Amino acid sequence: MSAGARQPGRSRRFGSGPAAALAAGTAAACAARAAYAALSRRPPGGSTLWTRTNHRGEPVTLLEGPALTVASVAGSAIGPGLAPRARAALAVAGAGSAAFGGYDDLAGSGSRRGFRGHLGALAQGEVTTGAVKLGGIGATGLVSAMLLGGGPADVAVNAGLIAGGANLLNLFDLRPGRALKVALASGTLLAAGARGGPSGVGALPAVAAPFGAAVALLPEDLGERAMLGDSGANALGALLGVAAAASLSRPARLTLLAAITGLTAASEVISFTAVIERTPPLRWLDMLGRRPVPAAPARGGDDPPPADPREAGTSAAAASP
Repeated sequence: MSAGARQPGRSRRFGSGPAAALAAGTAAACAARAAYAALSRRPPGGSTLWTRTNHRGEPVTLLEGPALTVASVAGSAIGPGLAPRARAALAVAGAGSAAFGGYDDLAGSGSRRGFRGHLGALAQGEVTTGAVKLGGIGATGLVSAMLLGGGPADVAVNAGLIAGGANLLNLFDLRPGRALKVALASGTLLAAGARGGPSGVGALPAVAAPFGAAVALLPEDLGERAMLGDSGANALGALLGVAAAASLSRPARLTLLAAITGLTAASEVISFTAVIERTPPLRWLDMLGRRPVPAAPARGGDDPPPADPREAGTSAAAASP
């Protein structure tokens, strides 16, 4: 075999190492800031459509979500180290989840929450925006999984990871910066532990653009000037789901899918916020970088007062009970 010949079953990916991922993440971060600035100057449909009021009585914008999605999808489309099918899967997962999440953000009432609320309404003949979102993200996950390839079992598992990841990250988007912190921690663990699964894609190139966009917009979220909303949280979770589906072995994917399913089911009966508030290390991480929480009058029960418009029912984001 000549020195320049490739060995069967192996492929060289130019620019797929840490330096290339850093460059892709930096480009996505710049794109996210530019998109956020442009959208803030001229919000589609006017600023009122995208504005919510938080627990301090201050306005926050939902434009963080579209800005993050645009930068993440564009960065993944042109970043190095990704096969065409992986780029396509990331684009479908990110854009599709953002579109259905945005529909729920802007058209939903927030009166129904969680799987039980939306499926219960559906059983009574009421089609909520949340039910449309759940169905749409499920379909988006399936299409993305089919683009990644593999047998029927792999497609089913990968579809669950993508759709489940989109839904689960949204359940953490109840306090400033929380969902972004969860996403950044998950992306870091995934990039450090995955070395290329059946799809032949390492996690590092797949998470580089979403990671960079999330870092760039974290100050806006922590500063309570903007929030991901369903659009951003669903998109970011779906993108991480694609990265996991493309880079992990089947046993690892099955384990992760079981964990996502378990946490989603738990969210129907427990409050993630209450658990975090009662666990000092988690509470410290949750408050890291945030503005101090204002003192509140005494309340009945042990769950803290709502500190996010989605928990107060002014947004259609999914929330744990």
